[in-house]
Amino acid sequence: MRVLLLKDPRDGESGPDPYIKELESRGHKATLIPVLSFKFISANTLSDKLLQPEKHGGLIFTSPRAVEAVKLCLEDKDRKQEWNKSLKDKWNRKSIYVVGKATAALVQSLGLEPEGEDTGTADVLSRLIIEREEKNIPPLFFPCGSIKREVLPTALRENGVPLETLTVYQTTEHPDLEKNLKNYFTKQGIPGSVGFFSPSGVKDGPGSGTHDVH
Repeated sequence: MRVLLLKDPRDGESGPDPYIKELESRGHKATLIPVLSFKFISANTLSDKLLQPEKHGGLIFTSPRAVEAVKLCLEDKDRKQEWNKSLKDKWNRKSIYVVGKATAALVQSLGLEPEGEDTGTADVLSRLIIEREEKNIPPLFFPCGSIKREVLPTALRENGVPLETLTVYQTTEHPDLEKNLKNYFTKQGIPGSVGFFSPSGVKDGPGSGTHDVH
């Protein structure tokens, strides 16, 4: 069976995407087409926040892209040196929350010690945070995307847990999406199965009628 995967390649991994590898091991022909593109923003504000752990109760990461934004801020030699010398240890004295193993692995690569990787969703993570955090802490810092779901911020707000959000990346349609889809359908026809990997991918993927930029 031909399978079309509408997702980004897994960051930091060499060789075939694990989904393609698994499908091909079971006799399927899988093709991956990236659906989304990401633009990082607010770098100066993000850098300022990272340099002031004393003003926050901890960090929350719910996507790999938010961690990538932090990594970009730390590419500066002096900033990276300060991070390794003292800042990461100061953050590690606070709570570092994540959703998912992929995001957790990237956070660990920063030298941070995350918790919550097995929560799976922002809804479950929000319940974990509410159980563990006091209402009188400094705000938890949540770098996020432009089209984040409001589940976690709403749950924390309704339960009195302070939160400060900062949009650090924007999600848009991949510039080659329409061309790649046309090439795929022309050469391979209609696939037996299509896999979507995010709500944004569903909006931008085949069957949406239009390819709106989000």
